[in-house]
Amino acid sequence: MKTLLFGASGQVGRELSRTLLPHGPLVSKNSEAVDLAQQGSVTECLEAVRPKVIVNAAAYTAVDKAESDEERARSINAAAVREMAEYAARNDALLIHYSTDYVFDGDKDGAYLPDDTPNPASVYGQTKLEGEEAIRESGCDHLIFRTSWVYSANGHNFIKTMLRLAEERDELKVVTDQIGAPTSAELIADVTSLALAGYRHGHLPVGTYHLTANGATSWHGLASRAVDRAIANGRELRLRGGDIQAIGTADFPTPATRPANSRMDSSSLEEALLLELPDWTIHVDRMVDQVTGNK
Repeated sequence: MKTLLFGASGQVGRELSRTLLPHGPLVSKNSEAVDLAQQGSVTECLEAVRPKVIVNAAAYTAVDKAESDEERARSINAAAVREMAEYAARNDALLIHYSTDYVFDGDKDGAYLPDDTPNPASVYGQTKLEGEEAIRESGCDHLIFRTSWVYSANGHNFIKTMLRLAEERDELKVVTDQIGAPTSAELIADVTSLALAGYRHGHLPVGTYHLTANGATSWHGLASRAVDRAIANGRELRLRGGDIQAIGTADFPTPATRPANSRMDSSSLEEALLLELPDWTIHVDRMVDQVTGNK
């Protein structure tokens, strides 16, 4: 069963390149090989490869830039996804796609369920929702995994930025009133592999699922834990976790509106796959150990 992976050089894509291999022949494409913003390039690639499974780990993820670059964001997050979905529908293929907490406005008190009504408050969130809708409208077999606060030891992400700033600065301020579950690319890729096996054996119905680590924290809480873990590993930093100042979203304005509540309920996926997703701290500690040399 041939699989085609888009976004192979991203944080999730790199991990998927590892976990998808046991499922059969794997063809990996990055943005240099296929320009998702170019209409027709996705279909051309799909017709050449003829996969039975399409895994889309590619996206326009520059949340703030998307506010002034809406056309390109929509081309990648919606139009290209529509091409994948329509190919999958025509060729009886499975499409696995990753979406985001940004499809919600963040105003709910508790954790979001997969069937809660989306209400994106940013261009990024709107274009990601349009991608989801294109998949569902196509009628193809699909697994949509909404995730949040993604990070890995490879690539650029919040945790690595915090470690660098704690090494360079005597003062650091981080938002404390946005709550979510930091979710590692490693975990996403591992669960995707299990989900693909579950789908093939009839244990996982097609549809939309939430895939995040368990528990929740703020950006301030995440930064503090990462910094303290790095120091415990012997990393010389100018700031400790307790030195990081907590600020509100209003004190750190950005072009795009962030959800205040990014908590998502992953229980339907856990129940279908008979697994328990780990607390967010497990993979954060593991990632910090990797980048600070304590492996």
